[in-house]
Amino acid sequence: MIEIKESTYDDIKNIQGLWADADVMKYIWPGGLQETEEGVKKWLDKYISTRPMSNHYSIFEDGKYCGETAYGIDEKNRCASLDIKLFSFARGRGIATKALSYAMEEAFKNGAETVWVDPNPANSKAIALYQRLGFVRKEMPEHVIALGEDPNVFAYMELK
Repeated sequence: MIEIKESTYDDIKNIQGLWADADVMKYIWPGGLQETEEGVKKWLDKYISTRPMSNHYSIFEDGKYCGETAYGIDEKNRCASLDIKLFSFARGRGIATKALSYAMEEAFKNGAETVWVDPNPANSKAIALYQRLGFVRKEMPEHVIALGEDPNVFAYMELK
């Protein structure tokens, strides 16, 4: 059974392990990201303090941690960025589809009119997932570039 729950401080060790996994992070942080517990806590505090305009979820299958998904709503532009990361053992089994769909639903429920992702163009499996969910590749909007996203590095995709 797949469970998607709001992340808490009890999930910090799981998140640390996910980020440190070189395979999970190969398209965003080659070699993995080594972050301290305190660093992850401060990062998670931002989600917790801004719920429901942003939220971070931990994904479990039969009690085993599989990864994370999250959204963050830009209230001015009524759009939400989405993110998902899964360990390799959890990929290709519908977990990402279910978890990302859940995060999208929550973002729309909390005011987003558009959701977007910006995968690395080399991450063909992620792009295929987003396309299956209905995302369409478009030119990256200025308000997303202003967040520090690089249209020369990432493939912007959105869903209304």
